[in-house]
Amino acid sequence: MVTNRRSWLKQLGLGAAGIGVGRLETIAAPFSDFPADDEPVRLVANENPYGPSPLAKKAMADHIALSNRYTRNITEALRAALAKKNNVSADNILTSAGSTEILDIAARVAVLKKGSTVSPSPSFNYWTSIAEKFGIERILVPLTADKKIDLPAVLSAIQPNTGVVYICNPNNPTGTLCSRKELVEFVTEASKKALILVDEAYIDFTEEQSLCDLVQGNKNLVIARTFSKIYGLAGARAGYAIAHPDTIQLFAGMQPWPNGSISVVSAAAAIASLGDEQFTKMVYSRIRHSKKYAIEQMERMGIRCIPSYTNFIYFSLAQYKKDYFKQLTLNNITGTGIWEEDGKWSRITVGTQHEMEKFIRAIA
Repeated sequence: MVTNRRSWLKQLGLGAAGIGVGRLETIAAPFSDFPADDEPVRLVANENPYGPSPLAKKAMADHIALSNRYTRNITEALRAALAKKNNVSADNILTSAGSTEILDIAARVAVLKKGSTVSPSPSFNYWTSIAEKFGIERILVPLTADKKIDLPAVLSAIQPNTGVVYICNPNNPTGTLCSRKELVEFVTEASKKALILVDEAYIDFTEEQSLCDLVQGNKNLVIARTFSKIYGLAGARAGYAIAHPDTIQLFAGMQPWPNGSISVVSAAAAIASLGDEQFTKMVYSRIRHSKKYAIEQMERMGIRCIPSYTNFIYFSLAQYKKDYFKQLTLNNITGTGIWEEDGKWSRITVGTQHEMEKFIRAIA
């Protein structure tokens, strides 16, 4: 297997020769932070406005010619790279078409257990609707007054028949963060009762340490990670789970082809992204700067914002006097709707500085 992986990585460097005319300049083109004023601004899906990284773009262009080959060897290379990054074994890694596939598998686990799911609300709970369609009870636990996940309440909500407990940390759509200490305490107790799925899609926008170091000693803990956010590969659909090898086998058994859902092109982009720390540091810094700017400007308008540990902002329109959604439409900006009617809470993705300045002008 090591030889196959090395051979494949050598092949990866040769892929460009088969692309031919044009070398896919549009794929490799640099990102512009200053689009035309009449271009639409998309601040709806927590996407990275700067990505993919230059190395990932080149990897995708270089590997299109290898799309006639199945992904076994490059997936092994990706799992090895992910294991190294997270200081675990490749046996602790399951690759997937975005982290939503891992969440979908968790829903199937809940169906197998024929019980209930428990999760905070609001949170990224779309995946639980799959289990609900199969008759699984969905138990939703309200957030605290300051929009944080109420971990003691989530723990209390676990039933004897609960199959999966879901924690998105940092939470989507609120952007709030559970500290590692309180989350470790929660997982230690909750995992005695059910499978705990911790979604770390936005962990790279924080200084917080992942829980992946706990999986080797806890078969009831699964960490979901994605390349969709800080790495800018939302459309490439690349994600993975980190868990105990036995749990990885359980989840892999629910994939038609274990570790086979990522394309050659996407896997190559993911491997390249892991090696481009300069790019992720740039994204982290720019998002942090633009987020700080937007929150300061919004609060000057009397719009209450929740402190965010992500690439989006959760805010209340309760005191906003204009028609917020009309202002967005008039300025060709796409945002989300209302997540909570009480307080009229909405969410906006942090775009480039130019995009956030346009957003602030639109709602001023």
